Amino acid sequence: MDVLSTGTLFIILSVLILCSAYFSSSETGMMSLNRYRLKHLVNENHSAAKRVQALLDRPDRLIGLILIGNNLVNIAATVVATEICMRLFGPIWGPILVTVGLTLVILVFAEVTPKTLAALYPERIAFPSSLLLLPLMKLLYPMVFLINGITNGLLALLRIKPTDGSSDSLSREELRTIVFEAGALIPKRHQDMLVSILDLENVTAEDIMVPRNEIVAIDVNDDWKDIQRQLVNSQHTRVLLFRDKIDDAVGFVHVRDALRLLSKDQFSKATLLRAVREIYYTPESTQLHTLMYKFQAEKERIGLVVDEYGDIQGLVTLEDILEEIIGDFTTSMIPTHSKEVTVQQDGSVLVDGSANVRELNKEMNWNLPLEGPKTLSGLVVEYLEEIPDNKVSLRLAGYPMEIVDISDNKVKTLRVMPDLYKAEKAKLDES
Repeated sequence: MDVLSTGTLFIILSVLILCSAYFSSSETGMMSLNRYRLKHLVNENHSAAKRVQALLDRPDRLIGLILIGNNLVNIAATVVATEICMRLFGPIWGPILVTVGLTLVILVFAEVTPKTLAALYPERIAFPSSLLLLPLMKLLYPMVFLINGITNGLLALLRIKPTDGSSDSLSREELRTIVFEAGALIPKRHQDMLVSILDLENVTAEDIMVPRNEIVAIDVNDDWKDIQRQLVNSQHTRVLLFRDKIDDAVGFVHVRDALRLLSKDQFSKATLLRAVREIYYTPESTQLHTLMYKFQAEKERIGLVVDEYGDIQGLVTLEDILEEIIGDFTTSMIPTHSKEVTVQQDGSVLVDGSANVRELNKEMNWNLPLEGPKTLSGLVVEYLEEIPDNKVSLRLAGYPMEIVDISDNKVKTLRVMPDLYKAEKAKLDES
């Protein structure tokens, strides 16, 4: 180095620091890339993304290459800086100043600043860097192979493979977080739909079915005029037919088929029974995503839900499943409450005891427990462990409630005080 001037050494030192900054920023940029966006760009035949993906396929080799390059230039920078300081400050102060000064310079200009920049803009750093890293990988491959062989051997002693932990698969909860973190990129309504699809595995046919006592059905043993009147006045396109009791179900009849028979003067109880379609049964524990696939495979739109003993518990339709994903088809632009909920002026809410707990949670943004009974009445009776014979007050899952009306051994109406619950919860959060 004696033949080189001090000015030339300063230029060499600056170049080495820039090289160190390049390796540091490349490492952070490569590791900070959004892997799912990168895969998308690769599928779009983005050339830079393909280069980066080729490097990231073996992260152990990439890290080895970057660290080899970074250490080589840092060691060279130390040698050059030491020579400069020895010339300027002598053999006593030179080593001291080079230790303090070079450490500060490398930290600021070759580590913190480039790495921060790369963390903020990983694609802008990683994509151009790959142009140099790929040929460097080929040039320094023997050294990279040697270093990786030693490190991978040490990891093997710990039963760790270099490819372990490289899976980019996401759990349902992680997908949910990604959907919510998308912000303005995905409209709020679309976010709700995507999350609802993810939640289909947590919802069963029992959760969304029309309860047995609310099924609109026609007894074929009724008077023929009564049957005709019920069919004409039916608000449903498909009606269940049964004999004497609903457990003796005959099948579903499409109102369109009945009207076609009526138009041809062929409408009788016998022709109506011949127009009946076979019933599709499903266990009450069937998850909604499975039920939707079965409906699709069987070309069904409606089915009866049965318990483990084969007794009919309710009715479920394809529309019920779709409403779990996109919301109520009858939802208007003006927020309204269902007929089972009545908001009072004092902020309390009158709720019908037959209201479905899941629907209440979604409609009112409550957090009532979903395990156990499906209706609010059943939830209260389970909590009290008895059927109340008078009006009582209770606190269920933190919500103050008052039983307003009891009849036929059922809780008919309750008054819920959500504002009081929110106020108490806010005080607890503050404390």
